[in-house]
Amino acid sequence: MKYLRTLQGNSSPTLLIDADLFLFRAAVVSEEETDWGDDIWSLATDLKVAKKIFTDQMNSFKTRLDTDQILMCISSKTNFRKTVLETYKSNRKKSRKPVGYKALVEWVEATYPSHTQEGLEADDVMGILGSCPDIDTVIVSDDKDMKTIPCKLYRPNDGDLLDVSVAAADTQFFTMTLTGDTTDGFSGCPKVGAVTAAKILGSRPDWSLVENAFIKAGLSREDSITQAQLARILRFQDWDSTSETIKLWRPNDVHFNH
Repeated sequence: MKYLRTLQGNSSPTLLIDADLFLFRAAVVSEEETDWGDDIWSLATDLKVAKKIFTDQMNSFKTRLDTDQILMCISSKTNFRKTVLETYKSNRKKSRKPVGYKALVEWVEATYPSHTQEGLEADDVMGILGSCPDIDTVIVSDDKDMKTIPCKLYRPNDGDLLDVSVAAADTQFFTMTLTGDTTDGFSGCPKVGAVTAAKILGSRPDWSLVENAFIKAGLSREDSITQAQLARILRFQDWDSTSETIKLWRPNDVHFNH
């Protein structure tokens, strides 16, 4: 991942932009329906409008966070999680992208510093770079999944600038492993929602508590690990920068600081 090297030594923080999210929003807002009469309708997007919405938002982020350094993180067409669970995100196959979305992505790639890593989602690119100890970065995203990364995180919808600790990130990671994510198509531990997950983890969250919950539900240790690998947004230690390969998470990778 070339930006692990090129971002080192910047005098101001680099904003790691969840480009998938903000491009999608800009495209959706720019879509317009037209009624041509005689029951004929069409749907179109004015890309000039979408580009302005996106550009204005990026400029507001740079002003708010006092930096000119920015990197667009964009998802690959392939996803390593499908090798963990073939049905991962299969429920999204029927959902459509906004009109003009692909052209908007191509425009961003030609206009801004951008990075797509084969097999990774934008979340993973942000997670790896955002948790790298040698790079000054701020992840910019409203996605709750980014709270599983020890990083500086700016959430535009709330206006919150967070400094997520390793302990807080691990707690959120364990929670998502337990609860699953229906949007992404993985189930977590049966009958465990956010409230139950908090009770399971208690005041001293530990992987053993997660594993035991799966076993009590009639599942196996490997079932819990599979769910964890689906829930985990990659961190710096999950990426082998020499071979450009993923190191799938296993329980002995947890170093939880109480």
